[in-house]
Parts: sequence; C-alpha cells; structure tokens
Amino acid sequence: MFAGHALQIVILLALIEYLVLGVMVGRARGTYGVEAPATTGNPDFERIYRVHVNTLEALIVFLPAVWIFSMVVHYKTAVILGLLFLIARIIYARGYMSAASKRGTGAALSALINAILVLGSLIAIGIRMI
Repeated sequence: MFAGHALQIVILLALIEYLVLGVMVGRARGTYGVEAPATTGNPDFERIYRVHVNTLEALIVFLPAVWIFSMVVHYKTAVILGLLFLIARIIYARGYMSAASKRGTGAALSALINAILVLGSLIAIGIRMI
C-alpha cells in the first residue's frame, strides 16, 4: 500500500472530499433557499457552507505539509496522517452539520494532524541543516 502512489491517492481523496462538500453547499442553497452570492440566511445552510470553507482553510496547510513531511520525515507516516486527516474532516463535517457545538473534536484532530505535519517537517529540515 505504501509504495508508489499512496500519498498521491490520499491527496486526491482530500480534494474529492472538498469537492463533495462543495456539491453539498450547492444542494443546500436549493434546499434552504439561499441564493448566490448570499452565504447567510438559514442556520442549516450556514453550517454546511462553513464546513466547506473551513475545510478549504485546513487544506491550505495540509496539502503542502503532507507532501513536505513525506519527503523529509517519513513517507508511510505521511500517508497514515493523511488518511487520519480525511477521517478527522469527516468527523468535523458530520458534527458541525448537525450542530455548531459538535465541531470541536473534528476541528481539534484536523489541527493536531496539521501541526504534526508542519512542525515535524520543520524540525526534520532544521536537523538536516545542523
């Protein structure tokens, strides 16, 4: 599993996850009568919209960090952390879409994984520079 294209598959799955969330926002616009460019007006729509936007914010860190981590720290660990990130975003989305107060676990897991990827990469690069 870890040979070849495992990390690329994880990255593509993260992008698919984001695209699916975008489709959900489009559907929610129709369901809740929120016409573009509006992003407010119905709390159920707003939660779905925020999941999509917040996932983009997390992806901005995740994508380069997982790639760098795989090169400078450990490829297999990057793949595992990437899969955990995908699961964390699902936990986040399911929680937040049901109630804003239920987003914490998924958000914390996503942030922790991104922190491990960024700090782990930075430490590994720093060690190599010594």
